[in-house]
Amino acid sequence: MIPLAEAQAAALELAGARPVVEVGIDEALGAVLAAPVVVADPLPPFDNTGMDGFAVRSVDTQAASRATPVTLSIVATIAAGHDPNDVVVTAGTAARIMTGAPIPKGADAIAIVEDVIVDGSEVHLTAPIAAGTHVRRRGSDAAAGERVLAEGTPVTPAVRGLLASLGVRKVFVHRRPRVAVFSTGDELTDLDPLPPGKIHDSNRPALLALVAEAGGIPSDLGAIPDDPALLGRAFDEAAASADLILTSGGVSVGDFDYTKQVLAERGTMRWMQVAIKPAKPLAIGRMGQTPVIGLPGNPVSSIVSFELFARPLIRKMLGARTWHRPVLTARALEPITRHPDGKLHLVRARAHVRSGELVVEPYRLQGSHVLSGLAGANVLALVPDGDGVAAGEPVRVLVIGELDGPAGVSIVDALEA
Repeated sequence: MIPLAEAQAAALELAGARPVVEVGIDEALGAVLAAPVVVADPLPPFDNTGMDGFAVRSVDTQAASRATPVTLSIVATIAAGHDPNDVVVTAGTAARIMTGAPIPKGADAIAIVEDVIVDGSEVHLTAPIAAGTHVRRRGSDAAAGERVLAEGTPVTPAVRGLLASLGVRKVFVHRRPRVAVFSTGDELTDLDPLPPGKIHDSNRPALLALVAEAGGIPSDLGAIPDDPALLGRAFDEAAASADLILTSGGVSVGDFDYTKQVLAERGTMRWMQVAIKPAKPLAIGRMGQTPVIGLPGNPVSSIVSFELFARPLIRKMLGARTWHRPVLTARALEPITRHPDGKLHLVRARAHVRSGELVVEPYRLQGSHVLSGLAGANVLALVPDGDGVAAGEPVRVLVIGELDGPAGVSIVDALEA
């Protein structure tokens, strides 16, 4: 068996970042910036109000108090999206203004609606307003010439929104890798009800979703029977059209040799036994210039192997700055038992935050065919070779899903606790 670190390093050597392309921001979601984004025009492009209220001259408000309010005449109403070029706030006047509207000439502060009394065409202020109050200055978010997004930044929904607010319509990104996915095995079928001896193909749908989640573009090549000619055609099609080939099944000791035979004839492969449980068998290599990763056929092993080997490679091909899932330290709420066998055990578990501490509970069923535990897991507890982890002891966890707090606890509940 080879160490996990050696197998991961070998998988990451298969490919680098994909070529740089220019795409519209609508297509960029999920990709990674290949060049920094520099602001052409300031954001916001003009001084504007952050609140509904009245644009005033701060000097006119300094004597205001509840006992002696300052009264100003309302000379205009300025809505967001309208040019107030013909509006001038002079001594003793104010302009009604809506959030986001430009600040009119003469005004330097906003008195918010909650703090004034409106009486017809007049507004009464009961407290002084400092210059700049609730004014969002031109360029306060981003100045012209400022680099707002660095190379290697993933294009998230928030990044896409920022690009749109800057008027950026196209960006340079690394082309998202096309990932061909197929399963192998005579036992797989899409028929329902299941014929005798057949099973539904769970690996391929899961892997297609994992590819998309990682940022790749999945290509579904179906389930291929244990037939050398059909397997050969599938591999040839994948190598001609994809940046990465992912298969599941046919890499374990004792499996039918067809997948290995076809890959040996068409590519250069390395067959591994990795010192982990589950997901011990692994195949990596190339068909021509196209990387190939062969994952185990057991459903849990296939997904765990993807997380450890395929996902980091896809992230690297995207040009991302971080390739691996985060690893955190949690406290085991109950024992995580195992026996010495020379392997790192990746135990399906559920982690959540309790009283500010990350705690973890393992699932009872850990067989490599039991998908139900993995479906509910948000971490894999990394249990080194030995006798396991006692309740209350720390354990490292690989985060593979969304961490959560106690059931039913909202942000408000947490803040009031």
